[in-house]
Amino acid sequence: MTTTASPTTEPSAEASDTSSGVAVLDRAFAILNAFGPTDDRLTLTEVSRRTGLYKSTVLRLLGALEHGGFIRKLSDGQYGIGHQPLRLATLYQRSFQVGPIVEPILQQLSRDLGETASFYVRQGDQRLVLYRVEPSRSVRVAIRVGEEFAIDKGASGKVLLAFTESSDPRWNDVREQLCAVSYGERDPETTSASVPVFDSTGQLVGALTLSGPKGRFGAPSTINVALKALLLSAKRVTVALGGVGARYDASIAKFDQDDEIESGG
Repeated sequence: MTTTASPTTEPSAEASDTSSGVAVLDRAFAILNAFGPTDDRLTLTEVSRRTGLYKSTVLRLLGALEHGGFIRKLSDGQYGIGHQPLRLATLYQRSFQVGPIVEPILQQLSRDLGETASFYVRQGDQRLVLYRVEPSRSVRVAIRVGEEFAIDKGASGKVLLAFTESSDPRWNDVREQLCAVSYGERDPETTSASVPVFDSTGQLVGALTLSGPKGRFGAPSTINVALKALLLSAKRVTVALGGVGARYDASIAKFDQDDEIESGG
């Protein structure tokens, strides 16, 4: 008796719960997502390994992505990201309409506090670095614009969760105090402090954040100074976006009272 072998099924590049339902798009997205934050270039073999797709499929899709400007083939035969994602990233940033307001404030925060200042937005279960300014000092927290982190770790994650999941009682304190602090949750050597920014409708826009090495930035007095600076800055951004700055006053006043107590006033 002759048996006929069943067709070989190509490994799926995406889990079913993240599938768009259009296989060729899922595979193209998988190829783009194969590039990590530190990957300047990848070989065909490595892209195939990371995506679980056959080399022939990867090669065909790389050609299409190259034609569209999303991938570029390098002189050594490897592949890198093309120019189109940069153009789309610029449009993505502009869609939030906060760049001209937030960036100068991040620069001032980083200059005044000597730490990394950043602005995060929520993307599903991730928090994405939309803007960031790093200090000139050699020991600092280094993050990249466009980098994503799990939303359930870090001060900015707490802020983003608190004001996008308003019924979750875990974040009552964050909603009441308008701030959150993290000591080594994402990176054991990093401390961060974060506050929310709101728009003219009172909806959360993102999280204004300062991050620094725990040994330098983790002292309670240092964190209090950072939180007050962040709250004052978030108030400025919120007012500039047409929001109500007065919602920050009670939290700012608390730090003013703490300053008076410490000074013996």
